[in-house]
Amino acid sequence: MQVSNSLVKANAKKGVRNFFWSVDKFNSERDYEKKFFRAKFCVEKGWAVKQSLSALNAALRPFKVNPQLFSAATIARRAASSASSPAHDAINNPFRVAVIGSGPAGFYTTYRLMSKVHGAKVDMYEQLPVPFGLVRFGVAPDHPEVKNCREKFEEVAASPDFTFVGNVSVGDQPGHPEAGRIPLASILRHYNAVVFAYGSSKDKTLGIPGESDLKGIYSAREFVGWYNGLPEHADLAPDLTQGDEAVIIGQGNVALDVARMLLEDVDVLRKSDITAHALETLSKSKIKRVHVVGRRGPMQAAFTIKEVRELMKLPPVAFHPVDQSLLPPDIKALPRAPRRLIELLLKHSEQQPPTSATLKPKSWSLDFCLSPKKFLPNPSSPLTLGSTEFERTSLSDPFSPNAYALGTGETLTFPSSIAFRSIGYKSTPLKEFADIGIPFDERRGVIDNDGHGRVWHEERTQDAAQTFGHFPGLYCAGWVKRGPTGVIASTMEDAFATADAIAEDLSKGNVPFLRHKEGRPAKGWEGVRADTGVDKKAKVVGWEDWLKIDQAERERGKGDGKEREKFTRTADMLAVLE
Repeated sequence: MQVSNSLVKANAKKGVRNFFWSVDKFNSERDYEKKFFRAKFCVEKGWAVKQSLSALNAALRPFKVNPQLFSAATIARRAASSASSPAHDAINNPFRVAVIGSGPAGFYTTYRLMSKVHGAKVDMYEQLPVPFGLVRFGVAPDHPEVKNCREKFEEVAASPDFTFVGNVSVGDQPGHPEAGRIPLASILRHYNAVVFAYGSSKDKTLGIPGESDLKGIYSAREFVGWYNGLPEHADLAPDLTQGDEAVIIGQGNVALDVARMLLEDVDVLRKSDITAHALETLSKSKIKRVHVVGRRGPMQAAFTIKEVRELMKLPPVAFHPVDQSLLPPDIKALPRAPRRLIELLLKHSEQQPPTSATLKPKSWSLDFCLSPKKFLPNPSSPLTLGSTEFERTSLSDPFSPNAYALGTGETLTFPSSIAFRSIGYKSTPLKEFADIGIPFDERRGVIDNDGHGRVWHEERTQDAAQTFGHFPGLYCAGWVKRGPTGVIASTMEDAFATADAIAEDLSKGNVPFLRHKEGRPAKGWEGVRADTGVDKKAKVVGWEDWLKIDQAERERGKGDGKEREKFTRTADMLAVLE
């Protein structure tokens, strides 16, 4: 590809400026890994032009990086291959994008977009003072390897084209007392595109008797947020001392995370980033027996082999055998993933006769073909949960992944001093969606979109026929786009698809975005701040502010040998910045 001299020259001043911005950061940071990621990102974006190559290579020399990766030709080629539009240029009229939500969907969309759209400016809005969403508040504390994606997110945040706007709630997002609030309308006025990536803040309910009346019934989302330090659930205080049996309704990976937290040796968790209040509560727990209950069978269950294997390997915990009539007779004929899962269940069911569970202090089971009917009170404490009643189900085809369950009328009851529903999360619309005409599917809990992240809206043709068109400049990613399913890797793929859709629309040159009829450049965060005065009403947390909170948490954890001790109150997070 031929690259014009004007393109290189146009980026020269910016490249030098941004490169030396990075070097200044190097001198003020002790974390050499962060130095590497900052330099690598600047180079990949095409910011380090010929004038700064020698200094860049000197900075990277300790890392033994191949200098050919950062040649002038490579940098120019990267810049020329980026998506662009005649209406936008990186210096005088950059393409400005607001990303609402700082979890994996938001960061992966930003990463992909900034790599494909040259000079794009991205402002990321987060209602909490801290970033990373589900990575910080949803991943189990004993799964630190899953949180390695933070390195990629920090790489994104190192860009001068990225702005983190923390402690600011957009629209009517559930915030906290210390958060600033800005109307969605202000966002729409000052950006060329907006990506909704704010995840799922609610959970589905069972709608059965006793669910809202009895103490001791929690959602898995609340419990996970509580032990991970989500301020919203800091005061959950689940009582694990009223009995020794727990019921978890649902058989996804989150349900197995909850089971593992209840059964794990608390000393194993002490070096993780689990919160101090969760450690204290779990250390006093009397739970010895956990039922993980589902309406269908093992061939239809949502959990994956990794999470099941982890529970099987807990040394002081026994596994109760599954009903082998629910396992296919010809396991070898199954596809690889379900075959390995069924083989694991069969292996551990055959290894442990029914009496073996009594030989270990704790045990758990996967209880299939049971549908919850009601929560029953404890006879000695009528306001507290005592047991859970289920109806047995039969399957239309036990060995089909798509089998449906039918009630049989037969019931059974499990003693349960505590119960967790883990039947899925749910996204909710912002209140302003209705005013603006942004469609939201309440049943599925998603923004209506074309599957690639373009927000749809209803249109009428000249003959009054109803059709759907792309809402100019509006996109969505993550759970609010596709529903609360999948793992972080699938969220990454989903976010990349949304970013690719934006880049594709921009490259066409004739796809309308927000402000497409206005001649003036979008002002982004600076325009929103001037419009709303939010920074005068609340503390707006920038990325450097977050790094101070991050460092304070790490210092708090050192005394106990932990990676960090999280702040669980937003006021405490903000106090670090005073």
